[in-house]
Amino acid sequence: MKISARNKFVGKVKHITHGTVNSEVIIALPGGQELVSVITETSVQYLKLKTGSRVVAFIKASNVLLAVP
Repeated sequence: MKISARNKFVGKVKHITHGTVNSEVIIALPGGQELVSVITETSVQYLKLKTGSRVVAFIKASNVLLAVP
């Protein structure tokens, strides 16, 4: 996968707060830091995210995009 975003963080899903439209995904990063992303519930289901899922967070401007490697 090639992507133009240079800020890439690999981590694991620590917690998901499911909402009707949007969900909050907390990602545990190496070293104990956390990153939070708000994505659509449809995206949570499409990516099959659950606690412990390995994800890559890409940050460009004010958006955080998640991808499953």
